[in-house]
Amino acid sequence: MTVRGLPMAVPAPGLPARVRIHEVGARDGLQNEKATVPTAVKAEFVRRLATTGLTTIEATSFVHPKWVPQLADAEELYPQLTDLPVELPVLVPNERGLDRALALGARRVAVFASATESFAKANLNRTVDESLAMFHPVVERAKAEGAAVRGYVSMCFGDPWEGAVPVPQVVRVCRALLDMGCDELSLGDTIGVATPGHVVALLDALAEGRIPVGALAVHFHDTYGQALANTLAALQRGVTTVDSSAGGLGGCPFARSATGNLATEDLVWMLRGLGIDTGVDLGRLTATSVWMAAHLGRPSPSRTVRALAHKADEDPKEQ
Repeated sequence: MTVRGLPMAVPAPGLPARVRIHEVGARDGLQNEKATVPTAVKAEFVRRLATTGLTTIEATSFVHPKWVPQLADAEELYPQLTDLPVELPVLVPNERGLDRALALGARRVAVFASATESFAKANLNRTVDESLAMFHPVVERAKAEGAAVRGYVSMCFGDPWEGAVPVPQVVRVCRALLDMGCDELSLGDTIGVATPGHVVALLDALAEGRIPVGALAVHFHDTYGQALANTLAALQRGVTTVDSSAGGLGGCPFARSATGNLATEDLVWMLRGLGIDTGVDLGRLTATSVWMAAHLGRPSPSRTVRALAHKADEDPKEQ
């Protein structure tokens, strides 16, 4: 898809020159689908994403199929992707999941922690401290095997059971994950309640806790339409890695109020307008999300996808 009428680039002071997009659509997006997407479609989705200029595409999750049946085909899917010239991180919840991932050659893995007791219980059936203790040998062994480890921290801003999450509580979990060896931490607004001031407060507290901004990524949900505003606030504080999902797919199967992720197309549109390089071809990405939406049987929730797809339909030069 050729994109006409891209936004004029008007750089703003204090923003990074380049942002790395950590694409989560194939994992975080598809895990929330009611119907299981065929393995062949998942593989083609990742392959199409790999042609867009994205350099990091989270491929799947080695969680027990009982908990996330939509990703039960991880062993079948992952070997179909290893020839791609992109990073293919995978989620591993425990040592058994790590074993499965390493056996297939995965060299980028992620663990999934919680900043709140309620979500730790719902997601992992453990307390926060018990879950951190479970992750410690996973991270230690992954590092010993030469794998890079990302630590997801969910419920960084609000929790459906506990309400607003105190900033020091999040800092404590982040510090523990970094100390056990995680290379990167992704700060998750799992139910989409963050606002820019809250984002700044958390990032400033992490900096005061000597957690380097270069080790941080942000992962916003657009439940209340705040994802782009929150992303901009994070960029202004020096964050250069942003999680997003092609077409705005996804949420969280263990938190019903968690609606879709920030759409990668919406993110790229904003970053282009700010003169920030991502290396992503917006036309190819939009076409990929339109293709995936057709397989899912519904239109993409991304405003940018809808706008560009509509423009392409109207433009006779695109026919």
